[in-house]
Amino acid sequence: MTPFNRDAVLDILFESEEQLTARAYIHKIARKLSINAGQAKKILTILVNEQELVYQDLYGGTYVTQSFLKPVRVTEHFSLTPPGMESSTVPNDLKIDIKIILNQGISFGSGHHPTTRLCLDAIDTLFFNSPEIHLNTTLPGADIGTGSGVLAIAICLAGLDKCKAWEIDPNAVSEAKKNVAANDLSHCITIIDDYMPLCEAEFSVICANLRYPTLKQLSNHIQSSLCPKGVIILSGIRQWEKQDLIDHYTGMGFSLIWQKDEKKWSVVIMTNPAPHSLH
Repeated sequence: MTPFNRDAVLDILFESEEQLTARAYIHKIARKLSINAGQAKKILTILVNEQELVYQDLYGGTYVTQSFLKPVRVTEHFSLTPPGMESSTVPNDLKIDIKIILNQGISFGSGHHPTTRLCLDAIDTLFFNSPEIHLNTTLPGADIGTGSGVLAIAICLAGLDKCKAWEIDPNAVSEAKKNVAANDLSHCITIIDDYMPLCEAEFSVICANLRYPTLKQLSNHIQSSLCPKGVIILSGIRQWEKQDLIDHYTGMGFSLIWQKDEKKWSVVIMTNPAPHSLH
């Protein structure tokens, strides 16, 4: 096989705003590298065999996506690592390198979806690149709709001593508990099989990777449960929904301090009152 530009081929997938079938991906590889479809198919086969990519069944279709069967860096400081591969290294020039051990189950939060990566990027930014924000680390964090538990795990590995995580899907509850245990955080993270109750000024950080209508519906609940000068990380938002959500929360007194988009999804970090912007 003729050598090929691996980064260019992977960037086609990672930068695509739509899920790509194998056929669509092969077509894009051929066009990007100016090669024929047969050669492009061989490249895709190589990347699958090397566990860079996998085929994923989704809504009755089969798509190509990034593989998490080996350690993968997802943010500046965080990498996702399957159980049993903790000793593997992922390129990183930073002193702080946090490995999150994550079973590849069926629950949301495996790292495949842009909103999970965006939330991890927001946690990374909050804890490691925002010295002007002084979190109250004596208070716990909260993760509403925890799925795999990855965000609660990231919050604790980044610096908080405790986190409460709510989830109503019994499969996700089971998987989240396994992931928490795999990271030796059962003493720090409590997975709760229920809806989040009102917790008056209890949390320093609240993460909610939920859809836009739910984030609006829970806004008063989130604000009441957040401590003074606390921080919220909201995702699950489409780019065209983002400004309306920002307007809704700023109307309640929150201030936007950071936001990022990926593949038509968005995440925001907001606080009340606002420190200096992270930009």
